[in-house]
Amino acid sequence: MNTNTIKMSDFTPVKPSVIFAHSGWDIFPVMIGLSHLLFQIGLFFAFPHLPWLALIPLGLLYAYCIAWNIESVAHNFTHNNYFKSHALNRAFSLVESLAIGFSQQFYKGVHRRHHIGNSDRPDADGNTRDWFSIYRYGKDGMAESAWTYCLFGLFRGPSEEVYSDMEKVGSKDDVRWAKIENYAQRGWFALGFIINWKFMLYFMPFYYLGHVFSMMVGYYEHYQANPDLPIAWGVSTYGRLYNLFWLNNGYHAEHHYRPRIHWTQMRALRDAILQQDHAKDIHVIRHSHLLGFLDAR
Repeated sequence: MNTNTIKMSDFTPVKPSVIFAHSGWDIFPVMIGLSHLLFQIGLFFAFPHLPWLALIPLGLLYAYCIAWNIESVAHNFTHNNYFKSHALNRAFSLVESLAIGFSQQFYKGVHRRHHIGNSDRPDADGNTRDWFSIYRYGKDGMAESAWTYCLFGLFRGPSEEVYSDMEKVGSKDDVRWAKIENYAQRGWFALGFIINWKFMLYFMPFYYLGHVFSMMVGYYEHYQANPDLPIAWGVSTYGRLYNLFWLNNGYHAEHHYRPRIHWTQMRALRDAILQQDHAKDIHVIRHSHLLGFLDAR
């Protein structure tokens, strides 16, 4: 049976509430996003009073939270707005921008291209539709090294191309808001340097490390996937704790196959794929994507 019979309408999430557009369960990603920003602020104020024995593990925890937020809260938000209210969605988008360190709306534009290309291989001109394809800077049709992908990924993102692409498919208001978020994030960091430059010198390496972690998750979400087979565009991992805390990000092949399905329905989508005997095409790893390098296969 063809998996094209799997439709969005077959996976209706829990009924939306007065506030939430798709599911009341979205209270959890919203609380995670707010908590991440509060953790950043709390770390700023606690910095003068804590010893390095505490600051180093807290910095590592913050770095982990960046990847966690980007790949779960921010990621799901790019596909399905959490709120019915446009104003609340804009407000939470700004919160996320300050927490993860770049515009959430900009991320949405980049991530759209990720799903158009699905980590595709370069064409005859050496270009990929997915700006962050693991094959974009590889050689001989192979994925590039995880080291270079993760360490340099933060500095490779396009800028004006994203805004141009957003205008073509969205609205000028979205582009305007993305730029506002970027200015707000830069102003947020500038304010940090003005108030306590010592904290920011401590903070920035962990900020960078968080984005390295996020790129590592992205790398192993697609390493050894099949960019030519829709059901196998992503790599999945089914650990219960990982999927509980990362909002079902482990169901990544399933997500790429039907990206608009709500995060609460990923397990149901997996069951539907199993029933149609297509799960054998999906590359599965035993560890979380962040620890994908530990998978011997």
